[in-house]
Amino acid sequence: MRKFDTRIQDLKYRVLRETAKMAWNDTLLEGVLDIPDIIIPGKKPTMRCCIYKEKAIVSERVKLAMGGDKANDNVIEVIEIACDECPIGGYEVTRSCRGCLAHRCVDACKFGAITIDEHQKAVIDKSKCKECGACAKVCPYSAIMDYKRPCQQACKIGAITMNEDYAAKIDNDKCISCGACVYQCPFGAISEKSYILDAINIIKSSEDGKKYKTCAAIAPAFASQFVYAKPGQVISGLKELGFDEVVEVALGADMVTWKETEELKEKGVLTSSCCPAFVSYVTKEFPELLPYVSSTLSPMAMIGKHIKDIDTTAKVVFIGPCTAKKMELKRESVAPYVDTVITFEELQALYDSKDIDITTLEETSLSDASYYGRIFARSGGLTEAVKQSIDEQSVEDFEFKPVVCDGIENCKIALLKLKRNLLEGNFVEGMACQGGCVSGNGVLTHMAKSRMDIEKYFKLSTITSIKEAINEQ
Repeated sequence: MRKFDTRIQDLKYRVLRETAKMAWNDTLLEGVLDIPDIIIPGKKPTMRCCIYKEKAIVSERVKLAMGGDKANDNVIEVIEIACDECPIGGYEVTRSCRGCLAHRCVDACKFGAITIDEHQKAVIDKSKCKECGACAKVCPYSAIMDYKRPCQQACKIGAITMNEDYAAKIDNDKCISCGACVYQCPFGAISEKSYILDAINIIKSSEDGKKYKTCAAIAPAFASQFVYAKPGQVISGLKELGFDEVVEVALGADMVTWKETEELKEKGVLTSSCCPAFVSYVTKEFPELLPYVSSTLSPMAMIGKHIKDIDTTAKVVFIGPCTAKKMELKRESVAPYVDTVITFEELQALYDSKDIDITTLEETSLSDASYYGRIFARSGGLTEAVKQSIDEQSVEDFEFKPVVCDGIENCKIALLKLKRNLLEGNFVEGMACQGGCVSGNGVLTHMAKSRMDIEKYFKLSTITSIKEAINEQ
């Protein structure tokens, strides 16, 4: 069964797998130059102008697999040499232009960017065009279209422009590291840094005399991934990799739910703090709303703190569907509790770098969290959990009015309403990815199991309440 949605993901995976193989064997420094030849054997190019360019691009992917540009604080980077096939984009006149007499497009343009050629057809001067779209709105034939690059189309906050060579350029002051551009770029010219080598080093150092316990903290969204295997086999695979313990991040979600409920009761109006891309979006675009953002740690940080409160020497590796978690890792409030972050894509590369076929393993069950902690993985799950927590805490004289937002565009609407005191609710569940974490941009596939199948796994929890999950620890 195919493991990934796209060939770009498969290419990233193969680079990660080969990099990881050499890291396990302590041959990375000697063999790193061989990886392009392993990934692209032979002398014929597959999609670029020449084999040399293809291998040069793979070399850049290897750098990202090894942690990327240390001078760039963002985890999302552009491979400029790979970004050369997209049209410039913007507003263009199509063949539908009839050369009409009205020429409303010319009159609508306040910048003199539109002229009429000898065939009476409209022509746009890109050096004058301000991309306002006024011409497109008045054209009776819809003959003027706005062509955007896939990365720009995917970025809902306008963080991507072009540099002087027309390669994609990311504005780090706007970027929230959601990874939407990474998934949508058809040439794989935008990718995220990998911390897969950090994960390997943590495991290897522990195995050398067991200096500390290694804990894999896996996000509940994994139930929608690795569709070729059973959830329990994914957990067993983590043990095979060398982790001493596998813990559900959903337990951290239970803890978050309990604290956010208390905070909501105290403040009266609250937004969630679970999605790092959402929190980053509020921080950068709506800083005046930061007092409304929950001060509670995210489930990732909460479970990391819980593990390290029990064993201060433990090392925690978070495994999930989210590229923004790699940026969250850098926060001062989070760094003490989580040692590194990898995605589900990178976990697959780790399995295969050690030739672990998880389909052959016995299943290992997890029973750390409640059903309500597990459903954080999907949009609306946090809201359901808070409602349950309100009931369990017997909160009286409080009307819970949630607003569930998935996707930055929906989040923006809710935040604008909150800013203008027009929000008909008192709790905003903000998720940057449509559908929630199960649709994160670090997943193997967006063509995941049905919601019914995922819910079935969530309901396998033997813990019936949030309070029970917390008290059992």
